[in-house]
Amino acid sequence: MKTALKVIGILFLLIVIVLYLWFHFNLKDRNPGYKADLNISAGEKSALQAGFSAMAITPEVTDRWTDANGDAKYDPGDGDTFSDGNGNGAFDPVWIAGFGNARAANGVHDDLWARAAVIDDGRTRLAIVVLDAIGFMNNQVIDARGRIPRDAGITYMIVASTHVHEGPDLLGLWGKSPLKSGIDKEYLNYVKSQISKVVVEAVNNLRPAVLEISEDMTGAAHLVKDTRQPEVFDSGLRLIRAVDRENGKTLGSVISWGDHPETLWGKNLLITSDFPHYVREGVENGVFYGDSLVKPGIGGIAIYINGAIGGLMTTHPSLAVKDPFTGAGFSEPTFEKAEAQGKQLALLALAAMEHPAEKLDSAGISMVVRTLSVPVDNKMFKLAALLGLFNRGTNGWMKMRTELTVIRMGPVSIATFPGEVYPEIVNGGIEKPEGSDFGISPVEVPPVRDMMTGKYKFIFGLANDEIGYILPGSQWDEEAPYTYGRNDSPYGEENSMGPETAAILHGNLKEMLEKLNRDL
Repeated sequence: MKTALKVIGILFLLIVIVLYLWFHFNLKDRNPGYKADLNISAGEKSALQAGFSAMAITPEVTDRWTDANGDAKYDPGDGDTFSDGNGNGAFDPVWIAGFGNARAANGVHDDLWARAAVIDDGRTRLAIVVLDAIGFMNNQVIDARGRIPRDAGITYMIVASTHVHEGPDLLGLWGKSPLKSGIDKEYLNYVKSQISKVVVEAVNNLRPAVLEISEDMTGAAHLVKDTRQPEVFDSGLRLIRAVDRENGKTLGSVISWGDHPETLWGKNLLITSDFPHYVREGVENGVFYGDSLVKPGIGGIAIYINGAIGGLMTTHPSLAVKDPFTGAGFSEPTFEKAEAQGKQLALLALAAMEHPAEKLDSAGISMVVRTLSVPVDNKMFKLAALLGLFNRGTNGWMKMRTELTVIRMGPVSIATFPGEVYPEIVNGGIEKPEGSDFGISPVEVPPVRDMMTGKYKFIFGLANDEIGYILPGSQWDEEAPYTYGRNDSPYGEENSMGPETAAILHGNLKEMLEKLNRDL
């Protein structure tokens, strides 16, 4: 009996040691001591250069499958079968990020992209890369930065994600089951390689440039729905067109808007960049009705970048989108709906860019970058970190490194958020609803755009990280009674680092913007 108890004790101790070592490895800081902190004051204005590039990051979908019960989840227990495209005798899935686990891709509708803009004022060379991805964590951004050749001369690189819900899992949350990562390490490495290549090509494409700034603050409001009260949007279209100063040709464009690229919703099994695909196609090549060109494009390389999409901003199945030419309405999540939405946005963008509000041929780039830690209070996020589903490590007990950036370039100002920020933090309108968990007054005030200087104020969401939803502490609502007459807790809290996150980010941005504004 004593021998058996001793063996059991030793086995238990070994299990504890193995678990400790596994958890320790999963929580280990992947980039110890790393800081991206920068304080750059532009000084005198100088002529600008701009370069653009685009490279596909479309995954190869080798195996296709039959969804026996139409639930968009691969499960042989439901009678689902697959065709062995590469002949290795196993199902090789591309797990699609968003909506739920076990959502295996069943083909490719259109390419996913890494698209880059590089802007140079003669002293500072800024690279902005946007991925068609659900998100790209900060440790992966750091790794990607390390792959950029030194002779590319990049001062600082932003890597943002469109947050598309129709591409491969790059965060680890949407594998076969909630306890299995959906990340394909080979594909992740490929994305990093393409980031390096697209930046180098954009640098090689640098040309003397004029930046034309345009806006349409109201035309796209009907294309997005706020599914959580209070209803506050980031629905203005903000646009930058880079034109070659010598020949007048378009080098590229940046289209910024706030909406989840999930118009196709959760049953779609084809890889696609969702409505941003049609936006970029329309801006570059023109908007067509059938085979007829209705609105010519401007050429160059179009980059779509998301704004404040928390709340959440979405083209929900309950929101109908009309075809801009026939007037036919689409509510069901189909490619026709995504195309109608994308074409409407492209038409609005092209119309606004015909009459730019301002032309910028010289400026200086001022910039403040800050690395900081955010506590992980979300129990499910803690578990994901311990199990290695979040393959990013921590830089303190249940703290994760992230990053904020503020930029000023003439009349253009930019503030980045490392996740899905609620528009009321950006534009104002934070409330203290009855039933909120803490009963506090709004903390994240004044609104971020009120603190930004410059006439044209861009918010880049999901930039240099994806830490989830960033929502006001006064609206936090995990426990009953629920706010606004709800019967249960809203979605945002389930996918947020915690109730302190927004205040931490807002406080840091306030300090950074004060410094940026002093140095102008």
